[in-house]
Amino acid sequence: MATTVARVTQISSRSEVSFEDAVQGGIERATSTLRNVQGAWVKDQKVEVADGRIVAYQVMLEVTFVLDD
Repeated sequence: MATTVARVTQISSRSEVSFEDAVQGGIERATSTLRNVQGAWVKDQKVEVADGRIVAYQVMLEVTFVLDD
């Protein structure tokens, strides 16, 4: 029986559009450099405010990927 080992890495992603766009951008970037990405957990969310308006959305993601044999 084979054993599967995964690793979790934390990344931050920022978007001026939305939280969803920040998550999508983070996942796209993670999958461009990490192999075998299996999922992600949105650990934290925050907004950047200037002059009383939201100007950016930021997420902290924990990305899980399976290590190669």
